Amino acid sequence: MNNPSNTFFEILSCARSLIISGGYSGFSYADISEFVGIRKASIHHHFPTKVDLVRTLVTQYRQEAEAGIAHIERQCANPADKLQAYTGYWLGCIGDATKGYCVCALLATQMPALPQEVVLEVRAHFRALSAWLTSVLERGATQGSFQLASDPRSEAETFMATVHGAMLSARAYGDPEMFGLITRPLIEKLIVQP
Repeated sequence: MNNPSNTFFEILSCARSLIISGGYSGFSYADISEFVGIRKASIHHHFPTKVDLVRTLVTQYRQEAEAGIAHIERQCANPADKLQAYTGYWLGCIGDATKGYCVCALLATQMPALPQEVVLEVRAHFRALSAWLTSVLERGATQGSFQLASDPRSEAETFMATVHGAMLSARAYGDPEMFGLITRPLIEKLIVQP
């Protein structure tokens, strides 16, 4: 599709909100039809199946994440600032019910029930995020600003899992402050003290 219409993006936005609030199985085209104010046939025109819709949504989400990471890379000079910017992004989102949780993390909790096409996109997101975090931790260790307890990849996986777990805790407690309470010490323990 060369020039997606506004309806295309409205459908994706609605699906994203519905997935965040109820998961993959928690919505139907009828729900989107009602929220967006279009017929189900119009949704099928843009996305023949729910798999097509969610795969496109995850692909778009991955592109947004890649753009966000590129922005962090341009704006932040040192590795600690990069990690702070990454967790700061999520801290800013936690209070917003429409985007307060990583779509891919939420979908990962439902992997056994997801179509394979969606699973592959979700895994690709985690691999890309892990690779970036690994590179940030490697740079920090090389520069002497981070002291790692294990190899950079293991540290990156732990960092990623903790950030996603902090999102879950904030959601479970209904307390956005929980996210910062968990993630602040995560970065502090990496930083080499003078």
